[in-house]
Amino acid sequence: MDLPTNRFKHAIQSGQKQIGLWSHLCSNISTEILARCGFDWLLLDMEHSPNEVETILSQLQAMTGGTATPIIRPPWNDMVTMKRLLDIGVQTVLIPYVQTAEEARDAVAFTRYPPYGVRGYAGAPRAAGYGRIKDYGKRCSEEICVLVQVETVQGLHNLEAIANVDGIDGVFIGPGDLAAALGHLGNPKHPDVLAAIEDAIIRIKACGKPAGILTGDETLARRYVELGCLFVAVGADQNLLRASADALAARFKV
Repeated sequence: MDLPTNRFKHAIQSGQKQIGLWSHLCSNISTEILARCGFDWLLLDMEHSPNEVETILSQLQAMTGGTATPIIRPPWNDMVTMKRLLDIGVQTVLIPYVQTAEEARDAVAFTRYPPYGVRGYAGAPRAAGYGRIKDYGKRCSEEICVLVQVETVQGLHNLEAIANVDGIDGVFIGPGDLAAALGHLGNPKHPDVLAAIEDAIIRIKACGKPAGILTGDETLARRYVELGCLFVAVGADQNLLRASADALAARFKV
């Protein structure tokens, strides 16, 4: 049994655009459907959704054979949570609220076994094919992808230092929290926020690292792709469900 290839990691490393979708629904059934819709990646959220390790595992299993690579956003930059996610087979993580190079280095260290990091060792986890993947411990970092989310004024100030940390594979701009940090809570389309986002994308690219973002606004999504964002989430499953169901009900209420 061979180490699974991380298609998303290799795609962004080679400059290929990756279009994704955010998932809040915490359902292996909805995830199974979405994984086969043609998206390149699907973000399974633990920060702002009631996902736990068990529900993430069921969704990983449901995504097998789909077009979308799973990306998991843990609730925090936490060594224990990261260890458990990696053991069940997560290969790509998006770490929220990273504000300094030290926090970025911690995120990388949590994904590496000693002497390169502090990940706890398990002999035969799911990630190692339950012991079937030869030399998993020595080779797993080849396919592990660490993305960090910058979403504060301090994070923007330290953007280059964060992006240049060895082992950081991409930097994601969080527009919602960034808007709040800039004094525009609930308004990520405020001109000040949009200007900060565009500046951040340019600075991330200048560091030679892939930039990413989430927006449900198609015009903005296309703009960010034009600016060179390599991984862009263009919507969220709960919003798609709500909008579609609201519209269907409304058509029969006239």
